[in-house]
Amino acid sequence: MYKEKLDRILLKVQKPSRYIGGELNSVEKDPDKVSMRFAFCFPDTYDIGMSHLGMKILYSLMNEVPEYWCERVFMPLPDMEEQMRKNDILLYGLESLEPIKNSDMIGFTLQYELSFSNILSMLDLAGLPVYAADRHELTPIVCAGGPCVCNAEPIADFVDLCILGEGEEVNLELMRLLEKCKAEGTSKREFLIRAAQIEGIYVPSLYEVRYNDDNTVSSITPLENAPAKVKKRIIRDFDKVYYPETFVVPFSEIVHDRAVVEVLRGCIRGCRFCQAGYLYRPFREKSVGTIEKETISLCETTGYDEVSLTSLSTSDHSDIEKMLGVLTEYSDAASVNLSLPSLRVDKFSKELVDRIKSVRKSGLTFAPEAGTQRLRDVINKNISEENVLNGCRLAFEGGYTAVKLYFMLGLPTETMEDIEGIADLCQKIIDLYYSMPDRPKGKGIKISVSLSTFIPKPFTPFQFEPQPEESVIRERQKHLMEVINARKVTVSRSHFDVTHLEAALARGDRRLSKVIHTAWKKGCKLDGWTEYYQYDKWIEAFRECGIDPSFYVNRTRSYDEILPWDHMDVLVSKDFFIRENKKAHDEQTTPNCRERCSGCGVNRCVGRECF
Repeated sequence: MYKEKLDRILLKVQKPSRYIGGELNSVEKDPDKVSMRFAFCFPDTYDIGMSHLGMKILYSLMNEVPEYWCERVFMPLPDMEEQMRKNDILLYGLESLEPIKNSDMIGFTLQYELSFSNILSMLDLAGLPVYAADRHELTPIVCAGGPCVCNAEPIADFVDLCILGEGEEVNLELMRLLEKCKAEGTSKREFLIRAAQIEGIYVPSLYEVRYNDDNTVSSITPLENAPAKVKKRIIRDFDKVYYPETFVVPFSEIVHDRAVVEVLRGCIRGCRFCQAGYLYRPFREKSVGTIEKETISLCETTGYDEVSLTSLSTSDHSDIEKMLGVLTEYSDAASVNLSLPSLRVDKFSKELVDRIKSVRKSGLTFAPEAGTQRLRDVINKNISEENVLNGCRLAFEGGYTAVKLYFMLGLPTETMEDIEGIADLCQKIIDLYYSMPDRPKGKGIKISVSLSTFIPKPFTPFQFEPQPEESVIRERQKHLMEVINARKVTVSRSHFDVTHLEAALARGDRRLSKVIHTAWKKGCKLDGWTEYYQYDKWIEAFRECGIDPSFYVNRTRSYDEILPWDHMDVLVSKDFFIRENKKAHDEQTTPNCRERCSGCGVNRCVGRECF
């Protein structure tokens, strides 16, 4: 029935291939022969969701179980949503084209706080109540995972449970428990109580949160024998972790349209603003042999002629030279390009330039993050101006004439001198280029500066810090534009209102569920898209709910304050974050994990030795 309805509307929407399924390597099963169905929801568009590695891994993993069927579900754009509502088409899975409300479990992967409103849109479009308390039957269970659930409080009223940490093992454990509870005829409440006993599972309804008169959290109390701290799940043997032999190949181009091999997980660096660097600890690598096998398998089963070696810091792989040698031998023979994102400028070398210039013809990207050494020490970036200039020199010697530099504004302790340091560094790169006698003749240098606004995130040493007020950020943006070489440097800036909302949702408590619902009722959705973002509606929602976003965004937290996410345990201790915050204000750096253990606690928790 749905297929006939879809046939009538697909020519009325843009890129109908997003909504039809049937792609190469997609998994179709006989619904009469499966016992459990999982609707894997990416709360953004097909083009973005199909680029996400985590979805590719868990989709294939669950479909390896013969009696389980995992389907992909994406947020439709407004033109498709309008047609679906007009024609009584509920949100459906791409594999079966059947409504996801009939699934046993609906799982959202949350990569970005501005996708929270899309959860409500997708549940509503699926014909389900958006509040968990209004969904009384055992199935479908609505769950969420991904980095944003390290603080799931703003969405606590909408989801039944959250998965903290890495999902390769715990997802199947959860499915098996739900399958057992279905067979036993247990209630939803009983299932949730039992699910909370699985390490890594957080059930918001099993925790009572109380507040002080000043609106800070006074207590977080577990109920029904739920754990006082929810401990994140990690994969201990990363070299043997499940990885797909193939990916679903889309009919149309997506954001990252290539094969992807994860070469390592975690990060040794300890940048104090970087949430991912702490959430994905401990640092774990795949062997060169495993990386080679996965690369060949993906290229041969998908037909892709480009493979990206992905991680938080690919050049930190301990066997990077051997890995590139082995992979280049294959890629040259198979006419496959190797892409190496996430390169550290201090690990940049002529060999790396030679490897990547066949792919990155337009330019190279480095992330100094701050314009002065003092501020780079504050954020523990652990790179010097010499590292940046040496990386640029190698790039220019390799024939590049364009460099992109990432910086942040509003970092803790930042001054106007630090802002001027951005302009000074850009000028030194320009002078370096024109001082090189063998630079490409007749070509000028192009420097692109990307300015993001600092967002204090949970589970970082800067979780205690405020985001500066809008007037401060705008003043610093203005000053940079006055002192930078406008003829050689182009500057792009983030929109403050977007980063302001992101900071509120990242550090909020469960009282923000009401704000999210109110904003969604006003039409807020697809907030990560400039053309759909409605900041004024969000501010109206905060106001109508009697909540001031600046309480979450622009306020310094004391070290002894109970934070909304303190009952989540990502295996890095709060004491470590406090020590690192103090060191930041003392302008002291912490060596990377290979140089010296910083005592974050994660390896002790998992029974591993540090480097």
